[in-house]
Amino acid sequence: MSEPRVFTIEEVNSLIPQLSQLVGQQLLEQSEIERRLAELARLLGEMPRSLDATPNDSGDVKRLKRELAGRIQEYETGWRKVTDLGAVVKDPQIGLVDFYGRMDGRLVWFCWRYGEESLGFYHELEAGYGGRRPLGPQAREKLLN
Repeated sequence: MSEPRVFTIEEVNSLIPQLSQLVGQQLLEQSEIERRLAELARLLGEMPRSLDATPNDSGDVKRLKRELAGRIQEYETGWRKVTDLGAVVKDPQIGLVDFYGRMDGRLVWFCWRYGEESLGFYHELEAGYGGRRPLGPQAREKLLN
């Protein structure tokens, strides 16, 4: 396994405009998928087990299943674009992504969430979102040294 790319604060900040656009689109797409799934469940009387068409499906159900399959494929492609930037998608529901960074010579996560204008948080590799700590001036100094 290759070593992960380790980012600086500046590198992550330079990606935020692109990340904001990509992740924002993903959150909209997720909302559309959920809306169409609810519509499909209403038409079927239950949540579908599969998006494969069955002989009993009406024309509307077949159309919705095809649409959903295409949207889900686009959604997955969108998250691949995010990971291609070097991000690790932690929670697609809220648009949370992390990047590897260094603090005091150890590997940490730089943590960014959709809507944040710049990188402002980090956490230890074993900590989650709840363990986020602000990148204050002292932390920024440590990261740059």
